[in-house]
Amino acid sequence: MRTTLQLNSGWAFSKRATEPPTDLPTAWEAVTLPHTYNAKDGQDGGNDYHRGVCYYARQLKKSELPQAARYYLEIRGANSSADVLLDGKQLCHHDGGYSTWRVDLTKDLREESLLVIAVDNSPNDRVYPQMADFTFYGGLYRDVRLVCVEDCHFDLLLDGGEGIRLAPTVSNGRAEVSIEASVCGMREDAQLRYCIVDASGVTVATHTGKETAAILTVEQPHLWQGKQDPYLYRATVELILYGDVLDRVSLRFGCRSFHIDPDRGFFLNGKHYPLRGVSRHQDRLGIGNALLPHHHLEDIDLICELGATTVRLAHYQHDQYFYDLCDERGLVVWAEIPYISRHMPKGRENTLSQMRELIVQNHHHPSIIIWGLSNEITMGGDKDSDLLENHRLLNDLCHQLDPTRLTAVAAVSPCPIDSPYLQIPDVVSYNHYFGWYGGNTAMNGPWFDRFHARHPQIPIGCSEYGCEALDWHTSHPVQGDYTEEYQAHYHEELIRQLFEREYLFATHVWNMFDFGADARNEGGENGQNHKGLVTMDRRYRKDAFYAYKAWLSDRPFVHLCGKRYVDRTEPITRVTVYSNLPEVELLANGKSLGKKSAPDHFFYFDVPNEGETELVAVAGELRDVGRLRRVEQFNERYRLREQGAVLNWFDVTEREGYFSLNDPIGEIMRTPKGAALMETFLRTLLPPQGEGQSGGFEMNEGMQQMMQGFTPLRLARTVGAMGRTPTKEELLSLGELLNSIKKPDTV
Repeated sequence: MRTTLQLNSGWAFSKRATEPPTDLPTAWEAVTLPHTYNAKDGQDGGNDYHRGVCYYARQLKKSELPQAARYYLEIRGANSSADVLLDGKQLCHHDGGYSTWRVDLTKDLREESLLVIAVDNSPNDRVYPQMADFTFYGGLYRDVRLVCVEDCHFDLLLDGGEGIRLAPTVSNGRAEVSIEASVCGMREDAQLRYCIVDASGVTVATHTGKETAAILTVEQPHLWQGKQDPYLYRATVELILYGDVLDRVSLRFGCRSFHIDPDRGFFLNGKHYPLRGVSRHQDRLGIGNALLPHHHLEDIDLICELGATTVRLAHYQHDQYFYDLCDERGLVVWAEIPYISRHMPKGRENTLSQMRELIVQNHHHPSIIIWGLSNEITMGGDKDSDLLENHRLLNDLCHQLDPTRLTAVAAVSPCPIDSPYLQIPDVVSYNHYFGWYGGNTAMNGPWFDRFHARHPQIPIGCSEYGCEALDWHTSHPVQGDYTEEYQAHYHEELIRQLFEREYLFATHVWNMFDFGADARNEGGENGQNHKGLVTMDRRYRKDAFYAYKAWLSDRPFVHLCGKRYVDRTEPITRVTVYSNLPEVELLANGKSLGKKSAPDHFFYFDVPNEGETELVAVAGELRDVGRLRRVEQFNERYRLREQGAVLNWFDVTEREGYFSLNDPIGEIMRTPKGAALMETFLRTLLPPQGEGQSGGFEMNEGMQQMMQGFTPLRLARTVGAMGRTPTKEELLSLGELLNSIKKPDTV
């Protein structure tokens, strides 16, 4: 009978060794898995975290192992490539840092053996990801186990799966559950016993025979209904020999059906079920990707507190435990591989192997409805024939391995809406940041309307949107200031635009949590992307978190925004309250400022600001408390001063009625002088259309239109992060010229 042994303890680790050891090193660092060697340097900025081969070594004593005929080493995550050596002999190489894979140790295992795993996250041109806005943490960052089985056992080497494939189909009041088993060392006198039990443990279907495939029927199945009722069954397959169980595999599954209507969005079990939620990166502050179960549990609790109905698990295969939690909580999942940002001609096989592993290992999860083929892969253009062929192969593979689910791509904003790339998957989603990276918030909804009108037959969603916020504050938020107030304003606008468009089958905020991106040096805290609704340490829910909670959660609450923004200079200040209750009252030092209703759940109050003020927001029986303090001078602690910034936005000279570095480029170009000046400015920063890339992006028409939404200062800062930094003198000189150009009269 199968036995599984954890091998998380007893490891020696080195990132300085240049070759694998022949004996267990006593001078190496003692570590316990899960472990990453980039927990610190992968989050501190500078894009200088360690990327290379590191070694993990551990002794295996056969006398301490369970009695078995075969021993398989199971590695649940080694980023991004790894080699397994036993007593100096290389047994296996694996490319792909986010999936489970196994190695047969049986023939080479001695009474005492030295197990060495070499993990390598070095840059290369064949294993994804290689270019992306997140840290590629190296290490054995998930569990390592030893699976001990008899000679007759379910196949443990088939793409890291459990050796069985399970596919329920629901129709006409019954579920037909197809189960296929792959068996190694099958004996003629052995049988397979298939069994399905419900959530209370009652057997609802069973079959015994020599066949390695069976279809079991569940009459009147209890459906998996998302958040309302995430009901799960369990399927068990046993290998039986003369009444003894040789091997057993169990998988939970759910009975459900779904479809996406291009006009009305997502339907679960025949009922309209809007998918409104978030994306998730798995890493944490000071921990990297080496998470423990309670970290995953805290993440799912926060996502459910928000009220999300869906989560996009980006940009790679996540821990099996988190998919289990999504099944249990009823979250609808978009799962994907890290085929991202830059197409690599030598990486085709790696995209296919990572997709095979993702599907084979996760086919049984009822939460998953989409296999994501790629993310922002057309940054360098959408016409590459090799890129298109790679996607066709991936799309075909998904439908071959799993005909029950849909395929999707997450397209980068400048990707043309008539691109042949968008014709390959079943559904399309776009990553748009109008209002943060150029453009303005009002552009988002109309853009999707244009796509939907042009391609009414293609289901369309928004796979990313968001903006960054840290502990900076202002009463006059503007795009690019990194304040919590601008992030809240941005998401209020996006909620109003996206949630009212029924045809958007799914919307996913980027991101639920701040995450490690060591190449980023912005916002005043380097090494992170701060678009999260929750901080990277999970300790603080930003105000924008509660904007979504007001729309999505059924649990009554009230939230007073701006608790970290106490000192204010203005005599009358705007205070925002979020609640999912119909009416909110605001008290200032015990005096009512009135009651307000807000169909959009966003309540705005103009509050007298004199001396010290205690604010109390009241909704029903619920209360939330904050405070204000009138000050004469703006509290500089609230203002971002970027380290190493050539020029900060508040240092720009502005002349009333004239342009400045803080005006959108598109507005400046409405005047002949402004157009000529901006064309010269853009040529100094960016390659001409069709002649190159900026930061990996092809400078096509869509990209140039997007650039018009940037201010010159913000564009210089953004492009400067890619290595094209204008000097302070150049910017000041440009600012003087802009100050001489009068803004056109507005009606």
